[in-house]
Amino acid sequence: MSGSTDKKKHTEPIGADTEAKAVRLCHFLAQSGAASRRHADGLIASGRVSVNGETVTSPGFKVQSDDTICLDGQRLEIGRRYYIMLNKPRGYVCTNDDCHAEQKAVDLIKIHGVRLFSVGRLDKDSEGLILFTNDGDFAAKLGHPRHGVKKTYAVNIDKPLSPGDIKSMLNGIHDEGEILRALSVHIETKRFCIIVMGEGKKREIRRMLKRLGKKTLRLQRIAVGKLFLGKLAPGQWRFLSAKEIELSMKN
Repeated sequence: MSGSTDKKKHTEPIGADTEAKAVRLCHFLAQSGAASRRHADGLIASGRVSVNGETVTSPGFKVQSDDTICLDGQRLEIGRRYYIMLNKPRGYVCTNDDCHAEQKAVDLIKIHGVRLFSVGRLDKDSEGLILFTNDGDFAAKLGHPRHGVKKTYAVNIDKPLSPGDIKSMLNGIHDEGEILRALSVHIETKRFCIIVMGEGKKREIRRMLKRLGKKTLRLQRIAVGKLFLGKLAPGQWRFLSAKEIELSMKN
C-alpha cells in the first residue's frame, strides 16, 4: 500500500451506536492471521492498514463484518484457523522476518497460501517444540509472558549442577539487567536435567547456566503448557487436536 497523503487518516473509534456489532481493528488483524496480537498494533500505527480505502492508525478503531480491511493493499479475511506443532531442528530460526536466514522453521510446514507465525521464540541453537498458528488470540494466550505459560526443557550441560546452583536458579540470577529464574530444576543424571521456565526471556536458560560456569551442550523444549512434544521427529509437524487447542486456551 502506498500510504498516499490524500487519504484521510482515522485515529478514533467509530460511534457507540455500532459498538455492539464492531470489533477492534487490532483484534481483526490477529483473527485474520495477518499478525500476532503483539505485532498488530505496530502494523496499524505505521499506516499500513486501511479500512474501506482510508488509512487507519488507531488499533482501537472499530470495524464490522462488511468493512473492507487491507494490509499493504491486500484484503484481509477471517478464514480457517491453523494450530500446528513443529519439532524444530537446531539451526532453524523461528522469525519470518529474517531475510538473511537460510533456514526458517516455518518453511518446514508445507501449507501453501497461509501466513503462519510462531508462538513465542525458540533460539536458532535450540530445538524442540514450537507452535505455529494464524490465530493471534491463540498466539497471545500461549506466547505472551503475562500469561505465565510454563515451558519445559531437556538440557544437557558440560558440568553437574550443585545444590547451590539449583538454589540460585530458583531464586533468580541477575544477568544483563534482568532476573532469570527457573520454576523448577530436576536432575536426571549428572549432566542432564529438566528445567521449567515461566517467562520466556531471550536465551534465558543458556544465560543462567553460563553465569554458573556451565556450558549448554543441547537444549530441547519438550512441552509448552499442556502440550507435549512426545515422539514427533525433528523437522516433522502435526496439527493440534481440538482437545489440545481447548486445553491450551484454558491454560
